[in-house]
Amino acid sequence: GSLIVCLVVCTAIFVSIDDVVYEGALIERILHSPYQMNARERLSPPSASHPLGTDQLGRDVLARIIYGSRVSIQVGLLAVGLSGAIGTVIGVLAGYIGGKFDDFVMRIVDILLAFPGLILAIAIAGFLGPSLTNVIIALSAKAWVSYARVMRANVLKMKDVEYIQAAKALGSSEARIIFKNILPNVATPMIILATMELGSIIISEAGLSFLGLGPQPPMASWGNMLNLGRAHITTAWWLSAFPGLAIFLTVMGFNLLGDALADAFDPKITLPTRR
Repeated sequence: GSLIVCLVVCTAIFVSIDDVVYEGALIERILHSPYQMNARERLSPPSASHPLGTDQLGRDVLARIIYGSRVSIQVGLLAVGLSGAIGTVIGVLAGYIGGKFDDFVMRIVDILLAFPGLILAIAIAGFLGPSLTNVIIALSAKAWVSYARVMRANVLKMKDVEYIQAAKALGSSEARIIFKNILPNVATPMIILATMELGSIIISEAGLSFLGLGPQPPMASWGNMLNLGRAHITTAWWLSAFPGLAIFLTVMGFNLLGDALADAFDPKITLPTRR
């Protein structure tokens, strides 16, 4: 799992550097430009010059898959970072303060859990309009719930332990207790959850892009490549097969990495079941 994740992340970093610093010159030297159209080579099957074939505009599929990795990793990291930050803050406050505030937060969580995550993301992305930024916002709007639940459960478990009570008795402020005594001890399950959520976010981003709610052409993303390939599924199978394989391997890699981290840090860690 770690090898797959490392490969995809390194590819995304390479693409970002190539695009920003060299304006796509590096990948064009190695393969082809992901945006260069060639009517003579449209819908060409995999060959020596185009290892994964070309699309309906003659663009190299391998180059576009490589460039699409940047979108998936960028959306995944930003959405996980944003939702993780929101969920951590809300979960800590709900668990530590308790009472009516905790009840209020958990009712909101229950309401959001009643909606399928992808349906909610589609509604938000459809309202905001198709763009990379709006996809990140739409996916974060539901994903924070998982982090809030895990953080709240761990804070409830820890706030009555002896060393927390001792810190309170010594006059430590609540902020100091939260940042020095609680957060460092609940970081492990949050890291594991974030790793596993990356796979879910990547699938959701591909789904939104497939529906036309994600990054718009000519920007390459695995989801919009699947969408463009569906019209040629019987005559040009490589247009859908290879982007789908990229999504499958990447998601599997993050899931395997999350499982490995869970076993390495603490085999007894349990994460919330996805609904």
